[in-house]
Amino acid sequence: MTVIRQVLMLLFALFTSTLLDSGNAGGEIRPVSSPGFTTPATGTSLPGFPETMTDDNGRSVRMTHAAMRIISLSPNITELIFAAGAGKKLVGVSRHSNYPDAAKSIPDIGDSFNLDFERIIALQPDLLLAWGSGNARADIEKLERLGLTVFATEAVTLADVPRLLRTIGRLAGTSGPAERAAKTYEEALQQIENRYSNRPKVSVFQLIWRQPLMTVNSQHLISDVIRVCGGTNVFALTSSLAPVVSGENLLAVDPDVIISSVLLEQDESAPTEARAFLRQFSQLSAVRNNNVFFVHPDLIQRQTTRVLQGTRLVCEQLERVRSRRKIDRLPDSGFRTPPP
Repeated sequence: MTVIRQVLMLLFALFTSTLLDSGNAGGEIRPVSSPGFTTPATGTSLPGFPETMTDDNGRSVRMTHAAMRIISLSPNITELIFAAGAGKKLVGVSRHSNYPDAAKSIPDIGDSFNLDFERIIALQPDLLLAWGSGNARADIEKLERLGLTVFATEAVTLADVPRLLRTIGRLAGTSGPAERAAKTYEEALQQIENRYSNRPKVSVFQLIWRQPLMTVNSQHLISDVIRVCGGTNVFALTSSLAPVVSGENLLAVDPDVIISSVLLEQDESAPTEARAFLRQFSQLSAVRNNNVFFVHPDLIQRQTTRVLQGTRLVCEQLERVRSRRKIDRLPDSGFRTPPP
């Protein structure tokens, strides 16, 4: 159910993002008084505060001090906060915040579908970190009306992750560990890109949902993973961030590889559904050549440092496909017919 829940959250994020308007973009957020809400004590005073920063929704957020009591509104943000050295400042996290283990013991404040506003207020945060496309604008505005400070984040590319680590470090007063984590990530990403990005191209279909068939376009983080690995996203040019595609569409593009984050999910119905999917698309080159791979959604859909683990898996899988091509190539007669 965790995988299904994550995909539903992704779909919810895509839906709510279409409802966002820019009417308040650029305006400073000024906390207002709210009955029953006690303003948290002033946090640690550090050089650079007070500071006004622009979040990834284009809003100006004023911080008078480094945040001391933080609430995360998404599991991926929870991970980033820990990675930025601010985990001990978390007083509340979004449901399904399961990494690292320490996150599991922090109070649950609901999820993107149903935030527990009363509990959030009771926890007296001085900063809430939101997922730009995953938390509804209406919820963010309600939190602001309650006198709370909300900062939205969003990673569109792999290079955005270290930027978010540094941003969280500034907000929480943990710039030292955040900078170290960001540099470690950037060095690892550079190594992956140097090794794989210029390899022979492999066409890739990323499956994020089975019924209906859903994938991602070039503006999604997963598409950047494919690019770094020397792959080509076959639906990169579609206008929707997570387009629904027909079976005919998929057969027409005939990808070399299918990367799935749902096909092999570990639940009782998955094996039957997986076999049905493979039978339905047995004509595809990816299915015919056994180039259908699974990458856990936590490693490819979450905007965290762990996305590099997912990226390595994707790169290794695409490299196996390239190796098979070499094996099947005969210098005198072109390509050998792949085994059934």
